[in-house]
Amino acid sequence: MIAFVFPGQGSQYVGMGKAFFDNFKDAREVFEEASDVLKIDFRRLVFEEGDEVLGQTVNTQPSILTVSYAIYKSIRDILKEPLYVAGHSLGEYTACVVSSLVNFS
Repeated sequence: MIAFVFPGQGSQYVGMGKAFFDNFKDAREVFEEASDVLKIDFRRLVFEEGDEVLGQTVNTQPSILTVSYAIYKSIRDILKEPLYVAGHSLGEYTACVVSSLVNFS
């Protein structure tokens, strides 16, 4: 049995998810989709901006959702589909996306 628990606000840090972005096409596609929809360069925001900018709620929340979903999409073919998903606070949104209750974009 596999379950995923997604993090909430406060877990953000500059560079989060970079290894997945660098190594998985699915992760890059999620970043691109989020950037297109919200008109924000998430690659730059998450990997290059400082903690002060990333730590602003308006940036933190979509960044954590984007990174969490990018990681999920990167590993979903390696692991079995989860039977359960959950999230702490903001992480509930990622859980809803992964379980197809809401669309990512």
